[in-house]
Order: sequence, then structure tokens, then C-alpha cells
Amino acid sequence: MLMTDEAFQAKLANYCTKTFGTDGKLEHLRRLSGGASMESWGFAYGGEDFVLRRLPAGLSADDDGLRGVPLATQADIIELARTTGVTAPEVRGRLAPEDDIGEGFIMAKAEGETLPHKILGNPDFAEAERKLTRQCAGELAAIHQIPVQSLAASLEYFSPAELIRVQKDKYDEIGSQIPIYEYAFHWLNENAPDATDKYLVHGDFRMGNLMIDQEGLSAVLDWELVRLGDPVQDLAYLCTPSWRFGHYEKVAGGFDSAEALLQAYAEASGREVDPDRFRFWLVYSTLWWGVACMVMGQIWRSHGDRSLERTVIGRRVSEVEIDLALLFEEILPAEICTPLDWAVPEDQTVTGETGYGELLTALGEWNAEHVQPGLQGHDKFQSRVAGNALGIARRQAEWGPDFRDAAKARLTAIGYDHGQLCSGLSNGEIAITQSAVWDHLRLSALERLSIDQPKYAGLKVALNKWRPS
Repeated sequence: MLMTDEAFQAKLANYCTKTFGTDGKLEHLRRLSGGASMESWGFAYGGEDFVLRRLPAGLSADDDGLRGVPLATQADIIELARTTGVTAPEVRGRLAPEDDIGEGFIMAKAEGETLPHKILGNPDFAEAERKLTRQCAGELAAIHQIPVQSLAASLEYFSPAELIRVQKDKYDEIGSQIPIYEYAFHWLNENAPDATDKYLVHGDFRMGNLMIDQEGLSAVLDWELVRLGDPVQDLAYLCTPSWRFGHYEKVAGGFDSAEALLQAYAEASGREVDPDRFRFWLVYSTLWWGVACMVMGQIWRSHGDRSLERTVIGRRVSEVEIDLALLFEEILPAEICTPLDWAVPEDQTVTGETGYGELLTALGEWNAEHVQPGLQGHDKFQSRVAGNALGIARRQAEWGPDFRDAAKARLTAIGYDHGQLCSGLSNGEIAITQSAVWDHLRLSALERLSIDQPKYAGLKVALNKWRPS
């Protein structure tokens, strides 16, 4: 059953009548864009705007691979957060099995904007952006001060070492072998801090999950990854490169420096942030997102949820390769970080029969020119995702063979095959400080990312840093 069909609308209307009164009318039901691991639906009833949060059809809180908490627990925590001063949305209703709508809850719609590309750098949000550092620090401090005694039975707690093991198990189960991921797991194990006291951690506090209006932060959203843990993890997660949304040099969410965020948090919470602990969590959060992207692709592969968006997110593993390389270069010896003679390939002139890349180009143009203009809302978003997928496939068809040959030649010169390199980086037998090894990791990241996401901000940063001056 499609979520927009008449039967679903009738059931939701019945629920609203039962919960909110008989004077209203269900209107403007629509799937909101985004939300790869959780569905969001907007609608109006009785003159009020609401948001329905639910799991995608066929999934449970455990099936999405991100260890999300049950929706009932999310609603409990959102309500608790509101009572302790956190700017969280108001929960207005909870779905029951007899409603036959699914598992989820309904919130009052918070006013503002969530899309980072409409907020960051937009003059209309300039005043709000100036306030975000202190507001985010204050919200996180408030979240971390929520009493956890009543939550201990419903939320998981893992030490840093246990979290690394959980991610490594997921990575190994999927069967990927990415050299810089292997080294990152090794580095995390070597640098894991001691466990802290148990604090409530939001787990997904970032731009895109924050509602922003003209005055700044108006609601903290998306609580499905909430758990007990180290509060510094939330701070580092906000600074994860993928969550800077094109403003790569502004480490804190794309709107400020990490130093400013940590100082504001220290003032709001009364706790100084240890820089080594912050670095550990920044590397962990960056790698976590890479593994999460793999999990998204694996869910599609295993027929858990065949949404197009999951397959494309599955290719975002390469942006994390660049992110990790740039993070590690901050602590590696300067002498191994030599310039690289590399540039994004130019399109080649094709002669003879139609090439596979040309077929994919034609499909992409048809989608952009004849399909997208007639779509709205989530369908238009999905069409854009389809365009991205076609672009990835086209670049792989055109550039992939040359990149594969170049990687093979580099490995031959180093003296390892791909599996040996990954194994050696994972167990520490191969040092990343060997110039030839580090060059191979950087070049591999550049090659893969230029296929998957040539417009990713980290690619431009890496090229500016690694090209000969």
C-alpha cells in the first residue's frame, strides 16, 4: 500500500479525529524530502501543521543498521527533553497498532528551515547563523544534563572501545576493503579514550536535523540515535566533515570554528573539552558515517528497503576517504605529505559506436529535462537522486578502467596487492608514514571521489592542499 493512497489518508484522518477532535480536516499530506533511515510526513489538520515520524515499510528500529531506538522511546525522550529546557518539538500523538498506520508518533511542526544549503551563507539567515554556535553549545549542554536514571533500561551504553568493535563488525560483515578505513580502525583502537560517566547523547545533532528560523535554532529534531555515552561525541559529530554541507573550512557544522564551539560548550556546561578526546571522536564520527553509508547500500542489496536513495548514499563512502585523509594529515609528519600531480579527468571525445557513458549521459539529460520539471516534493527529490546515480555510473564507465590500472601500477611499485595492504594497515604491520603508501591512499581517494561526488567540498580542499604550488 502506498503511503499517499486514499486508504492511508482515511486511516490518518480517523486517527486525527480521535486524537485532535472532530472539527478538523486532513489536508496537504505529503512525504517530506530527505530522511534515508526514517520517514517524515507533513500534513495539516484543524488549522495546525504536523509531522508524522515513522519507520519505512518493512523495517524495524534494529533493521536500519544504525541501532536506532524504538519510536516510542524517542517520543518519551523528546517529551523529557522539553521538560528540562531543551528546544525539542512537542509530541502531539502516538500511533497504536489498532490505528493501522505504522509505528511512529506525531509532532507539532516547528517553524523554520532545516535544509543546510538554504541556511548556511544565506543573507536571510545571517543573524541566525551568528547565534548558532552558542545556541548549539547551549542545547547540547542541556541535553547532556538530562537525568539518565529513568532512561538506563531503555537506552544502550557502549564504551569507546565497544563502539569501535561494533562498527568494525558491520564493516567486516559487508565485506569491504578500503585501505584508509582499515587504518582508521587501527588508529581508533590505538587512541581510544577511557570510558566516561554515562550522559544522554543525542547521537545525530547536526545541521539538517536542526530547525532554524530568523532567530536561530528553533527545534532539535531527529532523536532516533539517542543513547548513553560521552558528551564529547555529540560535539565532534556536529563537526564531521560531511555535515558541513559545502562550508568545509568552517569545522563546526559549516558555520563556525571547532575552537569557538568547544569554548561555548565549556561556558554552557562548565566542562572543558579535552582536545585529544575531541580528535578521537571526530575521527570516529567521520568513519562511522562511512560505515553507515555502506550499511545503507547493504539494506538495499538485501531487499530490506529498495529505495533509490539508499544505493546512492552507499557510494558516499569515498567522501569519507578524503575526509579521513585530511584529518590524518593534521597529525602525520609533514615530510610525507608531498604534492600530488593529479587532476580531475576531462571528458574524452568519443568516436565510433555509441559509448556506454554516452548512453548514461543521454538518460541523465532526459531525466533532468523531461522528468524533473513535471514533479514536485519527494518525487522531484528522488528524480534528482536518480540523476546523481546516472552521473556516478557514467563517470565509472568512462574513467574507472584507467583509475583501476593506475591503482594496480601503484600497488605493484609498493610491493603489495590490495588485500595485503588493507590487512597490513589494519594490524599495524604496514606504516602509513611510508610516502608511497600514503600517496596511494590519497590518490585512491581522489580517484574514487571524482567518480562518486566530484562536487563534494572536501575534494576541492584536498586538491588545493595536495597539488604542487
